[in-house]
Amino acid sequence: MNIRLVYFARVRETIGKDGETREFDSSVTCVAEALTALRAEGETYRIAFQEPEKLRFALDHQFVDVSAKLHEGAELGIFPPVTGG
Repeated sequence: MNIRLVYFARVRETIGKDGETREFDSSVTCVAEALTALRAEGETYRIAFQEPEKLRFALDHQFVDVSAKLHEGAELGIFPPVTGG
């Protein structure tokens, strides 16, 4: 399943890019599982997603929690609870 990931603020700075499109295998069905898969990608992802309880998520521009189900072509925004102002 292809998911467009968009990173904001501290997450963007840690990973070093604004976003990317990732293909996840069929075992990844929700936001929490996507974060687990991303943490396995390397040190910067592990650091960026080590405390998911301190992050916020928007799936197709709607705020969701880590149990939200993903779907092909979804856009998942990941950002700290407070961004810019």
